[in-house]
Amino acid sequence: MVEPFLGLYLTTARGLSLGQAGAVMAVLGAGSFAGQIAGGALADRIGRRATLTIATVGTGAAMLALGYAHGIAMITVAALVLGLLLDMYRPASQAMVADIISPAERPRAFGLLFWAINLGWAFSMVLGGTLAREGFQLLFWIDALTCAAFGVLVWRAVPETRVRGAGPEDGPGGFVQVLRDRVMVGYAAVLLCYTFVLMQGMTTMPLAMKEAGLGPQDYGLAIAANGVLIIIVQPLVNAWLSRRDHSLVLVAGFVLVGAGYGLTALVSSLPGFTATILVWTLGEIIAASVLQAVVADLAPSHLRGRYSGLYGMAWSGGFLLAPLGGTQLLGAGGPALLWLSCTGLAFGAAAGQLVLAPAVRRRRAAVIEDSFSS
Repeated sequence: MVEPFLGLYLTTARGLSLGQAGAVMAVLGAGSFAGQIAGGALADRIGRRATLTIATVGTGAAMLALGYAHGIAMITVAALVLGLLLDMYRPASQAMVADIISPAERPRAFGLLFWAINLGWAFSMVLGGTLAREGFQLLFWIDALTCAAFGVLVWRAVPETRVRGAGPEDGPGGFVQVLRDRVMVGYAAVLLCYTFVLMQGMTTMPLAMKEAGLGPQDYGLAIAANGVLIIIVQPLVNAWLSRRDHSLVLVAGFVLVGAGYGLTALVSSLPGFTATILVWTLGEIIAASVLQAVVADLAPSHLRGRYSGLYGMAWSGGFLLAPLGGTQLLGAGGPALLWLSCTGLAFGAAAGQLVLAPAVRRRRAAVIEDSFSS
């Protein structure tokens, strides 16, 4: 509940300026960027289960620290710690799926996780927007308790899936091996552009809606359409999309996301924002059906955590840059400049994925062949 309303919380409840709020959200993204590196390394070293538990219980504590922090210095420190822990679980979660699911079924498995997350998302956006009108403190408590409960559940009920001896023991140089994979690095660059665009819906969109005279409840209702559409549509199309060429699926998703954000430049009402959210959500659904499966296909088994960490770093990098770039674009040229810039970046990501497509196809074919032979 906290992340989408963080900009509004900082500018209203804590009295920060637009620039200060953008800087704090960028610090949160910087912590998340570092947390992906740590999470990937820990997932490969101490295991998926322990990493999931440490990250989620720690996130609960850090969430409360941010909720009770006052002053720009303390808020910034709390945001950095929260960012470090907030997304540390992601590489372990993704590596766990790759550990136990066959290559042919991974897109459906990742799609199921995507669907489950958005089921909670749709509910929390409506409830969060309503609760935010009465004060933001309860949002921090709900997030803290659910994160901690998830960590306890994992520790008690989820077995370890890391296969020991799956590859050479690798120390601090493990990420160097990942960075030598030019296909994976190129894919991460494409994702960085895409994520910058997608994250505008969680960072600058509520601020743009505020400039249009709309409040937090309006934003909560509008962005809830994102989760509702995912809940309805994603289970219907995921299996079909997962059988299509992964790169072409990504290109279609990126283009639709860019078109949806571009259309946002033309709207100023709650129905208008909701309609454009539905457009780019369709693109998000299409891309999400294969995004993580591509990473699992590219990663050797003993480096799954680190490959997932690089994937997560692209997402965190987008989250880091989204409030910085988004607020600057919004302040410099208004909503039109912001949303049209998003369109250009999303189309650029689609072009980049087309360049990577032949290599991605070859790597996936090799993974499927190895799974059959084993």
